Amino acid sequence: MNIKKGVVLLTALLAIIWLSACSAGNNGEGAQSSSGAQNGADVQSSAEGDSSVKEIIYATAKDINDMNPHLYPGSMAAQGIVYESLVENTKDGIKPLLAESWEISSDGKVYTFQLRKNVTFHDGAPFNAEAVKLNIEAVQRNASKHAWIKLSTMLEEVSVIDEHTVQMKLTEPYYPALLELSMTRPFVFLSPNDFIDGETKDGVKGYNGTGPYKLTEHVTEQYARFTANESYWGGEPKVKSITAKVLPAGETTLLALQKGEVNFVFTDDRGADSLDVEAMQRLVDSGDYQIVRSEPMNTKMIVANSSKQESPASDKAVREAIWHVVDREMISRTIFSGTETAAETLFSANVNYADIGLEARSYDPGKAMQLLEQAGWVQEAGSDIRTKNGSPLVLKLYYDVNSSSQKTEAELLQSEALKIGMKLELIGEESSSIANRRSTGDYELLFNQTWGLAYDPQSTIAAFAADSSYRHTTSGIAQAEQLYQMIDEVMVSTDEETRKALYRDILTIVHEEAVFIPLTNGSVTVVAPTGLQSISFKQTQFELPFELMYFE
Repeated sequence: MNIKKGVVLLTALLAIIWLSACSAGNNGEGAQSSSGAQNGADVQSSAEGDSSVKEIIYATAKDINDMNPHLYPGSMAAQGIVYESLVENTKDGIKPLLAESWEISSDGKVYTFQLRKNVTFHDGAPFNAEAVKLNIEAVQRNASKHAWIKLSTMLEEVSVIDEHTVQMKLTEPYYPALLELSMTRPFVFLSPNDFIDGETKDGVKGYNGTGPYKLTEHVTEQYARFTANESYWGGEPKVKSITAKVLPAGETTLLALQKGEVNFVFTDDRGADSLDVEAMQRLVDSGDYQIVRSEPMNTKMIVANSSKQESPASDKAVREAIWHVVDREMISRTIFSGTETAAETLFSANVNYADIGLEARSYDPGKAMQLLEQAGWVQEAGSDIRTKNGSPLVLKLYYDVNSSSQKTEAELLQSEALKIGMKLELIGEESSSIANRRSTGDYELLFNQTWGLAYDPQSTIAAFAADSSYRHTTSGIAQAEQLYQMIDEVMVSTDEETRKALYRDILTIVHEEAVFIPLTNGSVTVVAPTGLQSISFKQTQFELPFELMYFE
C-alpha cells in the first residue's frame, strides 16, 4: 500500500477527534468499570507495552477551545473529564453520579435528588444543592442557546431543600429528563467561584469542575494538560496526566505516533470513516499498540425529502428502490474494511427500544426495478432513465465535500441506481450548507447520521417532528400527523410498556416509508499502547472514561 496514502487516511482520523458537536448530539455518559476492553469491544494487541509510561498523550488537530461547560465551543472529550452531571447514562441505564439517588413524583413532574456528600470542586469549593441551583439557573438564563434540549424548555423551577437535596420541577412529564441531565453539557457543574457576576453565558473565570481530571496548563493551539484530581470522590485516577497535543494533520502526526511523541488516538464514528486499517494493523504488528473498537454508536444514512412533491423522492416506491440498490456489505467491506458494519435499520439493536424485529430490505436491484415498474416508472427502449407522466427519474444527492467516504458511497450508489434507470446527480457541499438544507427542506436526498447511542432513540426521533431538523423528511408521508402525535406522547409517557409500544409504532412507520435509508453503523476506535488496561467506552462517541485506565 502507498505509505503516503496511509498517512493521509490515518491522520484524517486524528483531524476530527476533538469535535465540538452540540447535537447531537450526538451524545455526560456512563462508563463500564471492569478491566480490559468493555462494552463488546474487539481488542487486538501483540506485545506488552512500556510499563514506564504513566501518562496519556494524544494528538489532536483542534485546540480544546473554551472549556465553559455551559456553552458549546469546547472539546466534549476534554469537558467530559473535567465536569460531571447528576447522573450518568450507561449501557445498563441511568446510574448515580453526583446524585446518589433520586425520586420522581407520581405525576412525573418533580425530580428530587439526594447529592453525594464530601464532594468538592477542583478549587476546593463545596459541591452542594446551592451549587446545583446556581449552575442550572445560569444555564436557563441563556435559554436560547439550549432550545435543542427539550428539558431546558420544560424546566420550571430548581429549589434547595437542604444542603444535599435539590428539587427540579417541570411543566409537564418528560421521560428523557434524566437522559438529558446526563449529557456532557450543559447541565454539568462548574465552581460558583468561576462565575462572572453570577453568570456563565458571557464567559467564566476558571474551569473548576468536580471530575477526575483538572485542567492545569493550556497553551492555545499547542497543547492542554490535565492532571489527576487527587481529591476525586471516586478515587484518584491511576493515569496521572493526560495531554492533548495539537499537531497538523498529515505525516507529522503519524510520525509523532510512531516515535512515541503521542501514544493514544481515539475517534468517533465520523473519524473512522477515513480509517486505514492496514496502517493501523502495522502499528499493532510493531508490538507497541493495540486497537480497540466499541459497539455501534450511530447509524449513517441517506435522508429522503418526502415533502418535496415535485420530486421523485416523494414517491415511496422510489425511496424503497434506493434502499434496495444500496449494497451495504460491499460498502462495509470495501470502503470501511469492516470497521463499520452494514446497517439494515435506522438504529442498531443495541439502541434502547430499537430491537423490534423490523424486516430488512436487502440489496436487490431486481426488487428495486419491480417496485418502480409497479409505481408507473417506465423505461422506454433506448432510454437510460425511467419516466413517469413525462417526468424523469432524476434526483440530487448532497454529500459532505470533506468526507471522502460519503463521496465514494455516493459514486457507488450513483452507479447502482443507473442500472435500474435512476439518475443521481451528486453535489458536494460543506456540512453547514447540508445542515441548512435539511432544516429548510431544500433537498431531495442527503447524507446524515443519527445523533448517537447516548442520545437515541429519543433525540433523533424528536427531530422527526422538528422544523429545524427532519420535519421535511417526514411531513410528506401519509401518517405524518399520527407520527407527530405519537412522538409527543412517547416523550411524556410515564409508563414503560406504553413507551415501548409507541416507539415500536414510530420506528415501524418510518421504516415502512423508507424516508431514512440506513448505510452503516459507526464505532469509536482507539489506538493505544499495549500496556494500557481497562480501555472501555461511554455511551457517547465523544468521550472516554480515562479515569478507569491504568498501565500495567
